[in-house]
Amino acid sequence: MSESKYIQRGAMTPEERSFRSQVKKLVNGQGMLHGTLISRMKVCGRANCKCTRGELHEGLYLIVTENNKPRQLYVPKKWKQTVQQWIDNYKEARELMDEISRIHWDKVRNRQD
Repeated sequence: MSESKYIQRGAMTPEERSFRSQVKKLVNGQGMLHGTLISRMKVCGRANCKCTRGELHEGLYLIVTENNKPRQLYVPKKWKQTVQQWIDNYKEARELMDEISRIHWDKVRNRQD
């Protein structure tokens, strides 16, 4: 096998080129975030608020893991769509990277350059 660190474009299958192109677009063009967006219903604490009668407020939280510890961060409602898109972009990039990894696994298994 060649000692080159880089795979020549001509040595890639069309499938691999497509996956790499899609990853590149995600990484270079859009935000990415590894986390989960959750909704919690809560009471605000004001005595006369509707939430004291059972009509709870929705709070959005971003859950991430840092140093093997779960962390949460409040997300304003106006950020919901953006944060969810970043999370979706991360998941898509991860799936594409897994496909590229599968291709290279097959190359090692089949002893192909």
